[in-house]
Amino acid sequence: MGVVTKRSSMTYFSDPSDHYSHRVRIVLAEKGVTVELINADPSNLPAELSEVNPYNSLPTLLDRDLALFQTAVMMEYLDERFPHPPLLPVYPVARAESRQFIHRIENDWCPLVTKILVGGAGAAQASKELRDGLVSIAPIFAEKPFFMSEEFSLVDCCLAPILWRYKDLNLDIPRTRQTLPLFEYMERIFARDSFQESLSEPERDMCPL
Repeated sequence: MGVVTKRSSMTYFSDPSDHYSHRVRIVLAEKGVTVELINADPSNLPAELSEVNPYNSLPTLLDRDLALFQTAVMMEYLDERFPHPPLLPVYPVARAESRQFIHRIENDWCPLVTKILVGGAGAAQASKELRDGLVSIAPIFAEKPFFMSEEFSLVDCCLAPILWRYKDLNLDIPRTRQTLPLFEYMERIFARDSFQESLSEPERDMCPL
């Protein structure tokens, strides 16, 4: 990672092209955590990964004797272990809402991303559904600078990697008055130092804007 401090030493096994891996890299960069980043090929996984992760999957975060292999757990762990800057709201109601937004992204949109990337007969329909979903929520970004929030949060960390890939996913989002707030949101997110630091080499080639 480009952002380095003396706050911690961790190992992160990351797929450099995967949006799930990307979201945790954003959190690591946002927190300024020292991390040994291991870019791994999902078709040729490092042998040591199976020793710490029962699913032998990417991404995997190691912190001393702790091994985490679910990205929502990783992000919340990092946010609690390194509380500044906070990436979840302080108040319980707002925290619960943020967690629910993340749940909806993971259940409504992430499966569509997977279908598009796998290809086949359902890919075109999945692209349409994902595009339509993003277009329908575009106006909310005119209300607040981040996803339903005045502050950058873990919800943005989940959404940003998908938006960064929107051209690669063939979403063909039109630039209209309705979608303008979404494009302005993307510009704000993508310009953040933490986002730029989080990008792998394959992701830099995507460059949607």
